[in-house]
Amino acid sequence: MTAVRPELAPIAGRFIRLEPLTVEFLPELHAAIGHPLVFAGGYGGGPAGYRAEVGEFVTWAKGYLQLGAGNVYGVRLLGGPHDGELVGTSTLGDIDLARASAHIGWTAYDPRVWGSAVNAEAKLLLLSLAFDHGFGRIKIQADAANARSRSAIERLGAVYEGTIRRERPRADGSWRDTAVYSILAEEWPGVRAGLLERLERYTEPVAYRAAAEPLSA
Repeated sequence: MTAVRPELAPIAGRFIRLEPLTVEFLPELHAAIGHPLVFAGGYGGGPAGYRAEVGEFVTWAKGYLQLGAGNVYGVRLLGGPHDGELVGTSTLGDIDLARASAHIGWTAYDPRVWGSAVNAEAKLLLLSLAFDHGFGRIKIQADAANARSRSAIERLGAVYEGTIRRERPRADGSWRDTAVYSILAEEWPGVRAGLLERLERYTEPVAYRAAAEPLSA
């Protein structure tokens, strides 16, 4: 099957809806992920990349999220007391149709939904989109020092390919090593089954984590 670039359109699951992320939603995204905890693990270049002010965040996000270059999505909750609220973003990017490969990344969520169904369903929807459109390999990567993100990737069933040393500079000028994982088309049925099994554990709409609850991937 020849890889075809997916149309950028809303995708609904049980717990979340992915919708095309546009500039007008960036202030709302700042309210969700403009938090030191999100950047502490390496997102956006690490702690030094954190922008507390909305205007600065919007300017930064326009470039970092590569709006218009990839399939960039906002993640909104479905159902429950926070129905419709934007809680994060993820992208199907680095699309290479000739090699039938792409990269799911640029992912961040409001810390209040860490450990919920959000990430598992977002990955289920994006991986389904990619493999249904003929892609053969999907890359997922993280700062090698980001144990929480790496754990989340490994729980998906992605295969660790190796670490690229001194791969890119962090916001503070230090160099990041990047841990690279992938899922191949032939591995997708097993990964999909695992994600569906994880999601079966959740029976209620996503609720925000209480401040006293521990954070998890």
